[in-house]
Parts: sequence; structure tokens; C-alpha cells
Amino acid sequence: MTVGQEFRPHRIVVLALDGLLPFELGIPHRIFGRPRDAEGRPLYEVVTCSVRPPGPVETDADFTVRVPHGPEALATADTVIVPASYELGPVYEEGRLTEELAAALALVRPGTRMASICTGVYVLAAAGYLDGRPATTHWADADRFQRLFPRIRTDADVLFIDDGDVLTSAGVAAGIDLCLHMVRRDHGTAVANEVARRTVVPPHRDGGQAQYIHRPVPDPQLATTTAARAWALGRLHEPIQLRDMAEQEAMSVRTFTRRFREEVGVSPGQWLTQQRVERARHLLESTALSVDQVAQEAGFGTAQSMRQHLQAAVGVTPTAYRRTFRAGGDAEDRDGFTAVR
Repeated sequence: MTVGQEFRPHRIVVLALDGLLPFELGIPHRIFGRPRDAEGRPLYEVVTCSVRPPGPVETDADFTVRVPHGPEALATADTVIVPASYELGPVYEEGRLTEELAAALALVRPGTRMASICTGVYVLAAAGYLDGRPATTHWADADRFQRLFPRIRTDADVLFIDDGDVLTSAGVAAGIDLCLHMVRRDHGTAVANEVARRTVVPPHRDGGQAQYIHRPVPDPQLATTTAARAWALGRLHEPIQLRDMAEQEAMSVRTFTRRFREEVGVSPGQWLTQQRVERARHLLESTALSVDQVAQEAGFGTAQSMRQHLQAAVGVTPTAYRRTFRAGGDAEDRDGFTAVR
């Protein structure tokens, strides 16, 4: 916000549809209702609307919720979030919007950020927001979703997908991961981590949906990879080989790799990179270390390596990230690269 500009919180409008899941409806209010700026002002304003005038909306539970806003609220949104519903009718069955829903979504301003939780993705897909783009939904619904919307690149392995102005998440609790990610994207890791602490959830869950897909129950006598992950987190600044992690669990590399994928949903190498990116983001936001020093502390070795991984993860260079999320950050382009805008 520039000097003299009037403060205005980012407006989140949650679209409540009949058959909605109360848990998922509450996620945006819980996550976006927490963040504050240095002066204690809320960074977001969260309101709930229906496709009809204000009034009751049916849930999948034995109660209804009274929604205070009609569809006109969508015209005021900076971000629209569509939680899951079990009564989407032709949206779910045919991939077609009802007249009522189409009229409501027509009020959304161009450029508004759109997001969905679980099967709320059907609404975004039927409205055309996802044509030719990647998306995710609950792993159990992914095949059906792909068949109904073949122009969408469905990924059933991830917790959420950020495709810029359109974001989609997997089922239920993955909505928390998505909303925390949006807070992190908007205001940085420190703000998102504080929200996560207050909500008593991890600020970043490892892996994707693959770890939640039903598989035969493993022998309870078999070891897990928990100790190896804890060991690695304490040594991110050091070179870590796969065999080093396997040795912490007294497993062969092959067995450890298979068990790690089953538990976490990604390979050990992918997990290590994710953790190092998170460590680098934290250091860029909270310290005055040079980019080279951050690269060493996060375990990337060189600024070039860290730049490549950070840009792949969040789309910007280390210097650009620091400028955005660290108050008083040095404006000099110390890593020697052109910042991505």
C-alpha cells in the first residue's frame, strides 16, 4: 500500500451452495479471519453469499446456515472461494451450470482470483475458468472429474494447485492447506505460519494426496521414516544423501525410498527440496543474511541453485521475494539476477 492510499482489506467472498459441507465453509473464515498487519488491522474481510437473496442454505448436516448476502456480493470480491457441495445437480452430473448459478458467477469481476475446495472445483470447471489449465479435487473423485472435463489437466496427487488467478484444492482439510498458501502468497511465510500456529495446524504439510489413498495396512512392526525426516530437518544446511537418511531407519535405500513415498507422497529428494525452499523463504523474510548465506543455510550450496528452486516453487528470484515479504529489505539486486515481476 502506497503512502496516502486508503487501507482496504482484501475481500474474500465465499459462495455457499445448497448441500455444502459446514467444515469446508468454515475454513476460509477461520484462516483469512486471523491475519493482521503491524497496526493490528485485519488483512482480509470474509463474507458469505448465496446464489439467492439472503436466507437459509441447506447443508449436508442436520442444520441449515443463514447466509447474510445474495449474489451481488460476488461483484465486490477480490477472491471468490467455492467450498464443496453434495447437491450440485447438473454441475456435477453434466458439467453444466444452472441458470441461477450462471447468473451469480456473471457478476464476478474480470481478474478476480477464483478458488475451490474439494468438489467446488466442478463449479469453476463448468464456468470455464479451468479450460486448458491444471486442477485438482478429492482423489476419490479425480477420475470422474477428468472424464467430465477432458480439457482440464487433472492431478490427483497434490493437495492443491496454484495456477495464478485460479486455485483448486483436494478434499476437506486440503482447503486449509490452500487457504494458508494464499495467505503465504499474499503476505509471506511469517504471517501464514502465525495463522497456522493459532489454528493448531502445520503451516505446510509434506507430500500430496497419494499418502491418503487407501492401500493395504502395513505391518505395524515395520519402522516408519519419521526419525529420518526429523534428522534431516536438523541438518538442512549440510549435504544429505539418500543413504544417510536410510541409515537412520536401518533400512536399505530401496526399502526406505518405497516406505517414504507411501508415508509422505513424494520422493525423499522432492521432500528435501520442499523443506529447503521453506527454510530459504523463512530466512529471506526474517534475516538480513545475504542471498549467498541464505543459500548455504538452506542447503542449496549456491545462490544459483537456490534461485532455480525458489523460482520453480514461487515464481520469483530470492531478491524479489525478499523485497515483497521483508519490511525494509535491501532494494539492491544483490543476487545479480533480474527480478521476476
